[in-house]
Amino acid sequence: MTGYKVANGNGHSNGNTNGTNGSNGHSNGHKLADYTAQENPTGNGKINCELTHEELRALRVLNEDTYPYEVIEEIADFITKGSGMRPRIGIICGSGLGSLADMIQDPKIFEYEKIPNFPVSTVEGHAGRLVVGTLEGATVMAMQGRFHFYEGYPLAKCSMPVRVMKLCGVEYLFATNAAGGINPRFAVGDIMLMHDHVNMLGFAGNSPLQGPNDPRFGPRFPALVNSYNKDLINKAIEIGKAMGIESNIHVGVYSCLGGPNYETIAELKALRMMGVDAVGMSTVHEVITARHCDMKVFAFSLITNKCATEYSDKKDEEANHEEVMAVAKNRQKACCELVSRLIREIHMASP
Repeated sequence: MTGYKVANGNGHSNGNTNGTNGSNGHSNGHKLADYTAQENPTGNGKINCELTHEELRALRVLNEDTYPYEVIEEIADFITKGSGMRPRIGIICGSGLGSLADMIQDPKIFEYEKIPNFPVSTVEGHAGRLVVGTLEGATVMAMQGRFHFYEGYPLAKCSMPVRVMKLCGVEYLFATNAAGGINPRFAVGDIMLMHDHVNMLGFAGNSPLQGPNDPRFGPRFPALVNSYNKDLINKAIEIGKAMGIESNIHVGVYSCLGGPNYETIAELKALRMMGVDAVGMSTVHEVITARHCDMKVFAFSLITNKCATEYSDKKDEEANHEEVMAVAKNRQKACCELVSRLIREIHMASP
């Protein structure tokens, strides 16, 4: 008898156990259920295992570390045919910033679990749906919920939706996130426009571009020195002035750590020495994937907490997800206006 561990409902794991050898896979954090598979008495070597369609799909999706071009194309075709649109701008909504997608007019909504071969988001503040429609006259698509490395997904899968956006017709990627402010000049509620990043996951040998390269997406060795579009950054600064929030807008360097734990004091001090201004658990691998397929990138961090860089016994200086969500909710209006005004600029400049 062999026991296979798979997910109950939308959760999934690719680990399996044989006797008492333990699990050799990973899970995305959902509640797991054990299913017992009986060996087929006919002796043909097959195993009978009763799984629902959703469980089999979840198992298949998690087991696919990379997506071939044809699968990405299939997902993109499903979205463009289902929406009747070919969006030009893609938006990834960070924690608590899902209201960016709520601004979209005449929306066509796709639940992640209904999209073929698509992962599911498991984090509070990430609704888990794709919204296609119009915003400020431009055709856009927005992800209300992204995928994180700490959920058990490999980086190629975390950033796979960016390639889907590309094949849907997206030319511009807007990536937003909630981040901790390391720069002492930053206050909670400030917005940091990203002009560069430090890829800590890359230092450890992790990249969304690992594995065979498909030139239909981009080159084997993409350059990243100009990852963040300078024209869009400058336009965002001007928009901030017009909104009267100039003092709350900064330009800085972001770094992505693996999570889900927040950073130690020593780690934060080291990041600051490296020139990092804000830290989070997303975005960098999405930007790498976007630049690999020649998309223009604009990204910003909403500073939802100030990182403690000195040792203290005060519990209120410890970062927590509830604080992140509360600050994001309070600053949604400003973030939404910044994004919508920038999209209007892009649309008006279109030939």
